[in-house]
Amino acid sequence: MGKQFPEIEDHHRAFIEEQHMFFVGTAAEDGRVNISPKGMDSLRVLGPNRIVWRNLTGSGNETAGHLLRVNRMTVMWCGFEKRPMIMRAYGNAKTIHETDTDFEELNGLFPESPGARQIYDMTVEMLQTSCGFAVPFFDHVGERDVLANWAEGKGRDGVHEYWAERNQKTIDGLPTNTPVITK
Repeated sequence: MGKQFPEIEDHHRAFIEEQHMFFVGTAAEDGRVNISPKGMDSLRVLGPNRIVWRNLTGSGNETAGHLLRVNRMTVMWCGFEKRPMIMRAYGNAKTIHETDTDFEELNGLFPESPGARQIYDMTVEMLQTSCGFAVPFFDHVGERDVLANWAEGKGRDGVHEYWAERNQKTIDGLPTNTPVITK
């Protein structure tokens, strides 16, 4: 049976910080629901009701488009290696782009990356845990370097060009408000 909490407690934070990946779910009023796996040291718990995570440039940009329409987000972690637990944080989030004043400060919480696209600043309204007894064991072998190498190869200017060409709309055609930055 799931347990619900009004905030992230210390033992929840410890569990979150042990995980190598998390999943983010968003949806607009209609169209597709998006669930994305995330990793690469891209999430920080900044308080009992605040999580920030950095989104790196990729082929899709669903979260940005969905949050413009319906401001709700679910973040989920699964205990794959040790303790069987599923944890979900429910809330709303603000999209912070490179052109926003607080981007630099929040982006500085993470390792440097030319692929940094957005920071999501999430207000957690409820945290829920459940057993996770059916979640299989998986061993973490290491991070993939493919995305980091791709962004390094493109450089920041190339990443900006990619945003202009590939990250302006969701797969359902919703705008993402990702800035088009030119030299």
